[in-house]
Amino acid sequence: MAQRCVMSIDQGTTSTRCMLFDRRGQLLSVTQREHQQHFPRPGWVEHDPVEIWRNLSKIMPQALRDAGVDSQDVVAVGIANQRETTVLWDRHTGVPVSRAIVWQDTRTDSLVTELSRKPGADQVLEHCGLPLATYFSAPRIRWLLDRKPALRERAERGDVLFGTMESWLIWNLTGGPDGGVHVTDPTNASRTLMMNLHSLAWDDKLLSFFDIPRAMLPTITSSASAYGTSSRIVPGIRIGAALGDQHAALFGQMCFLPGEAKCTYGTGSFLLMNTGTVPVRSKNGLLTTVGYQIGDEPAVYALEGSIAVTGSLVQWFRDNLGLISSAPEIETLARTVTDNGGCYIVPAFSGLFAPHWHSEARGMIVGLTSYITKGHLARAVLEATGWQTREVVDAMNADSGLTLSTLKVDGGMTSDNLLMQTVADVLDVPVVRAMMLETVSLGAAYAAGLAVGYWPDLEGLRRNWHRAAQWLPRMDPTHRAAEYRNWQRAVELSFGWMSPDEGPSK
Repeated sequence: MAQRCVMSIDQGTTSTRCMLFDRRGQLLSVTQREHQQHFPRPGWVEHDPVEIWRNLSKIMPQALRDAGVDSQDVVAVGIANQRETTVLWDRHTGVPVSRAIVWQDTRTDSLVTELSRKPGADQVLEHCGLPLATYFSAPRIRWLLDRKPALRERAERGDVLFGTMESWLIWNLTGGPDGGVHVTDPTNASRTLMMNLHSLAWDDKLLSFFDIPRAMLPTITSSASAYGTSSRIVPGIRIGAALGDQHAALFGQMCFLPGEAKCTYGTGSFLLMNTGTVPVRSKNGLLTTVGYQIGDEPAVYALEGSIAVTGSLVQWFRDNLGLISSAPEIETLARTVTDNGGCYIVPAFSGLFAPHWHSEARGMIVGLTSYITKGHLARAVLEATGWQTREVVDAMNADSGLTLSTLKVDGGMTSDNLLMQTVADVLDVPVVRAMMLETVSLGAAYAAGLAVGYWPDLEGLRRNWHRAAQWLPRMDPTHRAAEYRNWQRAVELSFGWMSPDEGPSK
């Protein structure tokens, strides 16, 4: 008899993956399919939701075949998804009204500027914990509704539905036009600018401010809950969880207590800290968000710091400067020297994100002398990720009143041992990498398994967590303080480099 297992769907920005995990949290199979990125105009980024749905219809059955199990052996499926990406579709046909507008898309820039001047704009942050920005979903919905008056009329009747990617997939899995369940969870709803951070419900004042019909919105349900049962692709599997990808990683890294934090190091990096059951308002440039909610238990909140350029700085070093031929070579090159030689790189390629939020900032290389070699530059590249992490952690500690004691890490950059040692040194706390690297998918699977009783409680999950590597701080405190001051001076030099209406010189 085949073993019972949990399925996880990770609907990401570039691909969709399906994985199966056993009771110990061990990976049984993984299937993946990429989808096309559409860039119809400068600043526009789109996905085809139908393509993503079709990809899912291929990889779910393949994951079962690869693991040698049947659908009845799957106790539940959990979904993690790219956040903020916006889909509108016809309730009766299931046909999207347009391509999905991706979280990276900036077409709503002028609309956001217009909304920021509107009465009530100063209340947005107070109600939902997020600043008014193009990053989130509500301006995208408004943009689509404004373009087609007939679309707004249909939305007001509930004939056009809105969802982020987990809502789109759950609706289709549970029947689509034939009785599909239209739901979301608090982690995704908290990224729309429309959910009240305290009540975990759609906020009437925010809906009025953005002029978005309530009838088109999904029902907000706990992150781990009985969403429904699949009737399409692989019928009969209970859908037990949905979380935004970074929130799923927080859960998969077992950050269940206030002060516990994880950082996912990729092209950019996302650091989330559990702040407990009361939302913490940031005074230091961080986002207040829902970390997760399990069943009927109170929601757990988090502070989030987004770092725009980390792994992409290594790519720039490789592709634009040609100083290495592959990303892993940067560690080898950086180890040819013992320090940065007094050189610092501030990667403000498109401004600085948390905690500075200076859109006019531009990248800097400072401290150059004839002594500097490409080895020093390589070390400065890695240290830039470390110091940016330090800035976010300092902001989190100040906002929350908590003190980070350990940072759990995941993502592709964690294979760089020198980088992880650098992060430990600048934070002065241990940095720990889990044995299971697929923390996003694992977090969604764990939440789904909890919802159906496959795992009894959070402590049962903790027993599945195993450490693969640990880096302990070993930098002299005086040297750490001096280097941090130098980094902060370099960051300040990047401020004010571009005026708001100034473009790059031709």
